[in-house]
Amino acid sequence: MKPARPVVPPGLLCLLLLLPLAAPAQTSRPRARASDLGISFGGTPGALNAITDVKGVEVGHTTLHSGGAAPGAPQVRTGVTAVLPRGRDAVAQPVFAATYALNGSGEMTGTHWVKESGLLSGPVMITNTHAVGAVHEGVIAWAQQRNLTWELGLPVVAETWDGMLNDIDGFHVRPTHAMQAMDAARPGPVPEGSVGGGTGMVCHGFKGGIGTSSRRLPAEQGGYTLGVLVQCNYGSRRLLSVAGVPVGEVITDLRACYTGAQPPKGPFFSQMKPCAARAGVTPTHPEGMGSIIVVVATDAPLLPHQLDRIARRVPLALGKMGALGEDFSGDIFLAFSTQRTLPVDGAPAASVAMLENERLNPLFEATVQATQEAILNAMLVSDTMTGNQDARVYGLPHDRLVQVLRKAGRLPPAPKPKPGK
Repeated sequence: MKPARPVVPPGLLCLLLLLPLAAPAQTSRPRARASDLGISFGGTPGALNAITDVKGVEVGHTTLHSGGAAPGAPQVRTGVTAVLPRGRDAVAQPVFAATYALNGSGEMTGTHWVKESGLLSGPVMITNTHAVGAVHEGVIAWAQQRNLTWELGLPVVAETWDGMLNDIDGFHVRPTHAMQAMDAARPGPVPEGSVGGGTGMVCHGFKGGIGTSSRRLPAEQGGYTLGVLVQCNYGSRRLLSVAGVPVGEVITDLRACYTGAQPPKGPFFSQMKPCAARAGVTPTHPEGMGSIIVVVATDAPLLPHQLDRIARRVPLALGKMGALGEDFSGDIFLAFSTQRTLPVDGAPAASVAMLENERLNPLFEATVQATQEAILNAMLVSDTMTGNQDARVYGLPHDRLVQVLRKAGRLPPAPKPKPGK
């Protein structure tokens, strides 16, 4: 029997009309990705070079980007990202999964049951620090509509802090925004940069956000696909390294600043300088305080203890990019395999496969490669953003990055201009 459509009380309808509008997801990439610039971290990317290269995985975003025109009015720069391991049609079918935290100054709900059972049911949701509760509630409400509250009753919701660019204390993310992100989940290309949960994030002192990448193993190594999605909001500028080149030691300017007449208020902004004064090369806010969430998906037949080993390789990629697992950084990772876990035709036992441990090394390498590229994509696709309290964070300049990498021999020399006729 089809449930009756719920009636929205007039008072609640008025409240819904006052909520920040969800901006449409990006449909194009105005800024180049790492591969577009010729930057390689090794391995062979999948067709989309995204986590959705793993068959069945779907990603959706709800992006909130709004704010009053009056000086000092709160600016909303936040959102929600949803990763559905088996897509919406099979959202309740569990996958084998494991989690690992390099440093625990952050939150990812539902991990106790993932560790206990080795299974993940439902989506992986990513948002801002103060929105975890709203997104958690949204997943439950979405499950209620589909009679799946038992299966999706312990949602996985992860967070990073976007309080520099977003009015995080305004609690602008609501349960409906989480539901919209799940409804928006699709296979195919994944919008990156300042979208979804990554809208207001900062990475290595540049504008950060959502990034993704994938690797396809050759046939002799199984032909498996491994994909990564990150919400990048961690790291200091001076430690940023790309393909072994200390980029952060060369691009030392373009520091966070403010465009308004008054400096932003709050303990993290005491050193911030006006943009008109050119902030210089010294940090203008505490570095190493952010966080990063990493989701790794693969179609390789791995059991939970092997996925734990995959998740533990993510920090190797962070270290290559310049992370230290700083004291106030929440570096939390989840890995899952899309192989079937349910018994066939109601049988009491499921037949599952397990890749030999000796064959895991290529997947370890793919994890490190794809995670590095996903982090760089998060920065490359994100453009300069001005947000709450007129704070501004600059996008990573493509031309200067390419110049640094060319000088270090990591990219071929620029083609010489053709002589005029």
